[in-house]
Amino acid sequence: MSNVYDYRMYAHGGYPGMPMQSPYGGNFVAMPPAVPSGAVVTPQGGTVQMLPATEESYVENILRLNRGKMATFYMTYENNKEWNAKIFRGIVEAAGRDHIIISDPSTGMRYLLLTLNLDYVTFDGPIAYEYSFQGQTITNQTPAAQR
Repeated sequence: MSNVYDYRMYAHGGYPGMPMQSPYGGNFVAMPPAVPSGAVVTPQGGTVQMLPATEESYVENILRLNRGKMATFYMTYENNKEWNAKIFRGIVEAAGRDHIIISDPSTGMRYLLLTLNLDYVTFDGPIAYEYSFQGQTITNQTPAAQR
């Protein structure tokens, strides 16, 4: 089954939802069947519900699991002539979808970093890590055979 729209599907050659003439008089609207999100239409017209294979492993979630740990953040600031790349070192305080908050224990300075500029992060010790995949929680302690 092709995912490409086939204009021959509709007698009027138009788009779904466009009115077309009926040979019995009047107009009617050709609409594709209503299908729940994540489901597919079978050739027989039925639907099969598909569970999305979602992986919830985002940088901010990994950083949240590692709050209180010392880390080094490598950042790039494009089109900046003074400093294109900058390295920040500090303790992970918090992380959100678009930001990271760290503190430098030697100076007491706190930094609000944008994840947009983040290249990568290194930690001095083990990284706490977990994510959900197909209803199972995977951690850095999960044996490779279960992944």
